[in-house]
Amino acid sequence: MIKLLKLIPLILLITACKSQVNTEVSISDAWVRENIPGQEVGAAYMTLKSPIKSTLVYAEAIDAAGSVEIHSMTMNDGVMKMRMLDELPLEPNKPVELKSGSFHLMLFDLKEPFKAGQKVSFKLCFEDASGKITEQHITAPVKSPT
Repeated sequence: MIKLLKLIPLILLITACKSQVNTEVSISDAWVRENIPGQEVGAAYMTLKSPIKSTLVYAEAIDAAGSVEIHSMTMNDGVMKMRMLDELPLEPNKPVELKSGSFHLMLFDLKEPFKAGQKVSFKLCFEDASGKITEQHITAPVKSPT
């Protein structure tokens, strides 16, 4: 009986650890488009997948751009429209692809043009349904779009 009583705290600790849910957003296939001559802005693409309801609320291209905006792009009656979004909602376990012609990150005030082979460091901030903000850092390669 005494041995069993000593095991109870250990059992409770193991149970608590197993019940904790990983709330980190999975970020995959990240890359930055190489600039063409004369282009003064950049674009970044990736796939985001959250295990819980979450929202991308902020992005920063560390030491590469003065600002980063979340954008959407749509085609309507043959006219392509791009608009800035304040945030990008992520539904649980539903991947959101940031890609050309759709959602993407626009990078402004570039420190220098992006060349294939370089790497760009990003800080992405996500807010969950409870208002908790988490910060994730990734490094994305610069690639030629062709």
